[in-house]
Amino acid sequence: MSLVCVNSGGPVSRIVSTCALTLEQETAIGTAARDALIIWQARVGEIVTVEDPFQQCYRARITGLDEGDATVVPFEQIDAVESSLKICVCQALPEKERFELVLQKMTEIGVTRIVPFVSRHSTTVEQRDAGQKKSHRWPDVLLRAGRQCRRAQLPELMEVVDFETMLDALADWDVKLLLSEKNTAWSFREGIGTAKPDRIAVIVGPEGGFADEEITLAQSRGVVPVSVGRRILRTETAAIVAATLAQFCVGDYA
Repeated sequence: MSLVCVNSGGPVSRIVSTCALTLEQETAIGTAARDALIIWQARVGEIVTVEDPFQQCYRARITGLDEGDATVVPFEQIDAVESSLKICVCQALPEKERFELVLQKMTEIGVTRIVPFVSRHSTTVEQRDAGQKKSHRWPDVLLRAGRQCRRAQLPELMEVVDFETMLDALADWDVKLLLSEKNTAWSFREGIGTAKPDRIAVIVGPEGGFADEEITLAQSRGVVPVSVGRRILRTETAAIVAATLAQFCVGDYA
């Protein structure tokens, strides 16, 4: 099952030149790269991360941006920014400003996709926005964080869904882990297994935890309950720890 992306993240936001780049040489990078710059809300004079067709990454200054093309001057070649491991973090909607913190930190850690969902003990978008509508700011949080940490592409922020729809959307992910504070025989690393997956999905519950029937349903869909330690973490802390552990076990922190 496919979900709707609400922020134009993912591969379409990757700024990839149609031709090779040379340091200190102004280069026209093509229409697709220009469209990606629009997603980043970039302007002439700003510095962005650009890839060439050979997957070499550069920091480059935008020198031109019009309807048909864009030009940049690369001034520094850098290591690949995006992790080879695709990480999806499914986050039960927390109260107050905690989801904004999750969005920011998931971007910095290198998460590929973020799926907010509603569970038995979580809040809802309507409850969050009752006092003042803030959910419309979520794409901006990702954009600012992506600029700050020099991401080559923005994480995909998916629409808010219910618990079962979220599980359906994870059907083709290699490894699916659910963070549980209940007694479980599996550590995070054991949940990943001995093989090196390309795609890991992590499901993070609300402050009240998951209902027993939610855990049972998740297990019936191939999800493995795992622990991230002996202490009870806040939901935003659990998301940060889980994404970091995924990168440490098989991603670009390994």
